[in-house]
Amino acid sequence: MRLNTIVLIAVSVFSVGASAQNTSTPADANCSKPVYLTLDTGHMGVAQQIADVLRAEHVKVTFFAANERTKVGDGSLGDFWAPWWKARANEGHAFASHTWDHTYWRGDTKTGFTVRPSQGPRAGQSFAMTVPQYCAEIKKSDDRLQQITGVKPLPLFRAPGGKTSVALINAAKSCGYSHVGWSPAGFLGDELPSDQYPNAQLLDKALKSIRSGDILLAHLGIWDRKDPWAPAVLQPLIQGLKSQGFCFATLRDHPQYRDWITAH
Repeated sequence: MRLNTIVLIAVSVFSVGASAQNTSTPADANCSKPVYLTLDTGHMGVAQQIADVLRAEHVKVTFFAANERTKVGDGSLGDFWAPWWKARANEGHAFASHTWDHTYWRGDTKTGFTVRPSQGPRAGQSFAMTVPQYCAEIKKSDDRLQQITGVKPLPLFRAPGGKTSVALINAAKSCGYSHVGWSPAGFLGDELPSDQYPNAQLLDKALKSIRSGDILLAHLGIWDRKDPWAPAVLQPLIQGLKSQGFCFATLRDHPQYRDWITAH
């Protein structure tokens, strides 16, 4: 993504994610300051290193998966990466859809939405999707995750870029999926250009601004960041937050989504 796009995304999700702030209850009885780290797919070039950090730190996260182009293999939800996802399921992580072709919402229509995927055979094209077609786009990743992990994904999804409308959110709910954004301080900045937003600066900002109940966002590899955010920032971020009394939980435990998950 380009910087102006990222800035718009960061602003646009303020209202989406803000409701997640300071509303959370502990994931366990010993923690009063939970945060919820979520990881979207990307080029997967740092996926194993991220997994190693999460395992070493005993942290569980929620992965939002689309079938994105990868540095190696046949796409992030292809057969090459299937064992990686299965291993994360065995470790107790949670999973949810990020749409199949990383399909951006562009606008509402009378029967659905104008969309523009960044992946797949129609990447870069704008076209119309009906509500059932958009629901199928969410469900395709959901089905693939369950196939390769053996674990039922959460009935949640994240729209690429956090771009949504009231109509899109309601349409997704009608087919069983609640939308998850991220908290303002939870935008960890791994999509931003590293020459303007170096890792040390992003780490310092996160450690100073993250609050209990925040939903945090990072990725399994960003193509256009020259100095990768992960895993360089991930482990010191986790350790720094732990030292401030924070703990980590998946969205299964988030009060905004617990009832929805139980009901679906």
